[in-house]
Amino acid sequence: MSEHQPTRYTIIGNHLTQHRELSLTAIGLGAHIQSLPDGAQVDIRTLAGRFPEGRDRIAAALRELELCGYLERVRERTPEGRIVTRTFSYNDPGATRARRRAGEPRLREAAGPPAPPPVADPGQAPPSRADSGRTPRTSPGQASSSRTGPAPVPPAPPVPPPPRVPAAPPVLPPPRVPVTPPVPPRPRTTQVDAVPTGTPPARAATSLLAELRRDDDRLLLPERDVRRLAPAVTIWLERGAAPEAVRRALSAGLPPDLRHPAALLAHRLTALLPPPLPTAQLAPRPAVVPLQNCDGCDRAFRAPKPGRCRDCREPGGALAPTAA
Repeated sequence: MSEHQPTRYTIIGNHLTQHRELSLTAIGLGAHIQSLPDGAQVDIRTLAGRFPEGRDRIAAALRELELCGYLERVRERTPEGRIVTRTFSYNDPGATRARRRAGEPRLREAAGPPAPPPVADPGQAPPSRADSGRTPRTSPGQASSSRTGPAPVPPAPPVPPPPRVPAAPPVLPPPRVPVTPPVPPRPRTTQVDAVPTGTPPARAATSLLAELRRDDDRLLLPERDVRRLAPAVTIWLERGAAPEAVRRALSAGLPPDLRHPAALLAHRLTALLPPPLPTAQLAPRPAVVPLQNCDGCDRAFRAPKPGRCRDCREPGGALAPTAA
């Protein structure tokens, strides 16, 4: 809610309070400087003692105001030979630049001196309180008889100030397009089908990952990472790697400044993946021919069907069976 302030106020333009390129510290500091009287100290040490901001932030805000034209710091030499910095504050830099280009004097210097107050007639009584705000009027043909001295000289009309050149509209910067930060790529892992939790390979992989913290406390993994890395461990087990060998490959030689254990395990499971074991191809075994008893000599021989042996099939090769 806005309240009328008849005294102790400062007129500050919206071009400063709503500046698009100045920081909040610079805008507040510029408004504070414009509210100070002429000759006030606005050096960094004085402002740092007045506000909680440090010297670095106040110095940066003064540089912003100087860059945008609201401040001008000029070094001068005093009659004693000292070098001092004089700071000039401009409440409307755009109008000041336009006035300087046109060669016009300052607005404070353009206006003439204030008109002297009217000289009261010594023979005339001072007006009463009731008539102090009114001017006596006389008819055209009537002359004032109360005045004995010469008529007072009317005050010179004040010199009107020069017309103010409209300030150039501030150049607004183009709207800032929000830049979406790129999403960091996730480490590549072996893409395998999800293994059901109840299968023996999945249970073995989950147990192996959960027990890595016994080897090193830094390998304490959340359940989400255990479920994500379990399929890659299952591939190691299916390729013939023993659980103890997988444990050593994942937990040995850890860096001293380990920050992302899940990412390190995912990299090792992918980069150190062993090849599958070759399958041994055995030659087909020949069929076993059964033993048969020869019908002629009753000797045993191998043949697919019962009959005579080779000696009995040849002429004159059969031997007579011996009598018991």
